[in-house]
Amino acid sequence: MIAQQHDASGAHFAFTDRWGGVSAAPYEELNLGGAVGDDPQAVRTNRELAAKAMGLDPAAVVWMNQVHGRDVAVVEGPWSDGEIPAVDAVVTRSRGLALAVLTADCTPVLLADPVAGIVGAAHAGRPGLVAGVVPAVMKTMTEQGAEPARIVARIGPAVCGRCYEVPADMRTDVAQAVPEAWAETSWGTPAVDVVAGVRAQLVRAGVRMDERDGQSHICTLESVDHFSYRRERTTGRLASYVWLGG
Repeated sequence: MIAQQHDASGAHFAFTDRWGGVSAAPYEELNLGGAVGDDPQAVRTNRELAAKAMGLDPAAVVWMNQVHGRDVAVVEGPWSDGEIPAVDAVVTRSRGLALAVLTADCTPVLLADPVAGIVGAAHAGRPGLVAGVVPAVMKTMTEQGAEPARIVARIGPAVCGRCYEVPADMRTDVAQAVPEAWAETSWGTPAVDVVAGVRAQLVRAGVRMDERDGQSHICTLESVDHFSYRRERTTGRLASYVWLGG
């Protein structure tokens, strides 16, 4: 259920796998995405199970209507029902409020400045990487008082550059925006490495990335323990969470 969990001076990060929930195939078991065709009650139950496993109030989790863009929202509490805006990043100062990113190959980016008491979360797929969602969430966090050099970054499970095959012209377009994302599959065809691109953007924004950045090194396409849209098409969604201790 909670495959990985990290703590950093009062900031908490957690990443789910696909097991331990109640969803039936093809969403088995811990699907946390509410817009993929799964039974809504199963999704609600899964979200409650995951939150309780992390010691969180299920009602104190902020979900996004992710649209592969770069818009960022600053939040103080959960959205009202039916009022979830179309954003791909959220930032908060509220302790005990968890920010969640849904993925099934895209790159979840979790950020925290425990000193300033600010956390952020971003959904960085290929379009979001090119659009600049990572620089956008960094800008919002610094406007709220975070210091880039203090920010702790955690990158969750995502499709790797060895597997993310794309047409050659698409690779060229992505690399024009983020050169570090240029990649080649393990079988020698054009690819995009979104994780490498995200890391490069964080470094350019002033984040001190090193081996402690918490990158999972899990490729969702390669791992049967994780949902992968590229592998399965109709499938569930993983969640990555960041929050400040209360």
